[in-house]
Amino acid sequence: MYCPQPNRVGPSRAAKLALFALLCLAALGACILFGPTGIGLPAPDTPVGRAILLLRANRVLCGFIVGAALAAAGVVFQAVLQNPLAEPYVLGVSGGSGLGAAVAILLGIRVLGALSLPASAFVFGIATLFLVFSLARDGKGTPNIYSLILCGVVVSAMCSSLLMALCSMASHEGLRNVFWWMLGDLQPTSTGLLVVTGVCVFLALGLLWILTPELNALALGREAAHHVGVRLDVVVPLALGAATFLAASAVSLAGLIGFVGLIVPHATRRIMGADHRILLPMSALLGGASLAVCDALARTVMAPVEIPVGVITALCGGPFFLYLLRRKRKGGLPA
Repeated sequence: MYCPQPNRVGPSRAAKLALFALLCLAALGACILFGPTGIGLPAPDTPVGRAILLLRANRVLCGFIVGAALAAAGVVFQAVLQNPLAEPYVLGVSGGSGLGAAVAILLGIRVLGALSLPASAFVFGIATLFLVFSLARDGKGTPNIYSLILCGVVVSAMCSSLLMALCSMASHEGLRNVFWWMLGDLQPTSTGLLVVTGVCVFLALGLLWILTPELNALALGREAAHHVGVRLDVVVPLALGAATFLAASAVSLAGLIGFVGLIVPHATRRIMGADHRILLPMSALLGGASLAVCDALARTVMAPVEIPVGVITALCGGPFFLYLLRRKRKGGLPA
């Protein structure tokens, strides 16, 4: 049995963590000031001001939940797969979850109430991850990085094609809703879905934080993790399942938003180090704050026209992905 070491944080490290968290929370608070109606805090003593303030607060909360889920999922995928380029969007998990959520939206599936959308996205996301691994394996165990990326892109393209086929048969209203959702939309469709998704993300993050000592061992390699007593047959499926659940929850709430799970873990790792006991919660905090900031920019940069937040993250994440891929091919990043 793997016995985790106690988490010792010195005074300087604690001050660094506190400053990091404070800056992220300050960024979240500042996002409430931005909107298509202007920059500033709406007057809370008027009905219109209260309505605007509530809408902005819901969007900031939604951005925080989605960004935290995607960033934490990226941390776990990178640790378990030992792949610096692994993240839900690149591996096709987001595409599969998006297909599942779109099926639930277009077919009006409400069997589980507010849980129907996350449940459908999770089932399709798990199936997509399993398919990508099955296709990328060459019979020698863990697939290499390039096979995973290639299969992830191909499977994601297949999911997109199926999604387009569904959209072609949808009504005009359903087509509009799904199309805007595909580009990334942080305006929650209902308070119930926002609350349910937030609880699901919180529980999944709690489970993954319990597994952070095992993630530290896995980051050193599966053979090393096995020698220190990590039960790979239990920890790996549990961690990948929780990470997929995080990605599916994010997709069901806000649509397809890529590259948050790629950029944020690398940025946090550079600042805070590679200890997953700190890396996971700080990545979730930075991911939530970063996506909320991106959404604030999307709402204001071309006001009153609103840019889908997925466009902003793709413009930032695409070049960053190519940069990491180039470094990986030159041997500048670990496997």
